[in-house]
Amino acid sequence: MIEPYERALDEVPGAHPYGRSSRYSEVEIGVYRCRDGTEVRYAKRRLLPRLDDAAEETAAHTVSSGERPDQLGQRYFGDSGQWWQIADANPTLDPRELTDEPGERIAVPLPGGFPGGMGGPGVRNG
Repeated sequence: MIEPYERALDEVPGAHPYGRSSRYSEVEIGVYRCRDGTEVRYAKRRLLPRLDDAAEETAAHTVSSGERPDQLGQRYFGDSGQWWQIADANPTLDPRELTDEPGERIAVPLPGGFPGGMGGPGVRNG
């Protein structure tokens, strides 16, 4: 759990534009300068480890009829906005694919999060 004083850092002007629980919280922020001098800030590429390298750090979940990614985020992480952690651990581009097939088994990261989420050997784009 993030302490209230740590959450206050998310509101500091000039601080990182993404909150601490965002999947982009540790992504480097780039700056593009337009010809007229205007600066446009953007999140640089976010890299993930290969799925087979992270398999030991996940638990299986069998999808039930009517489940949604946000419900899984709430169930496993106590925050419906953390569905992205489950999406990162599975070979899907659209998070709705995680729960569209009842009975399918999907990977859920163990406490501590998906390992190596910022890159390293064998990374994939995320």
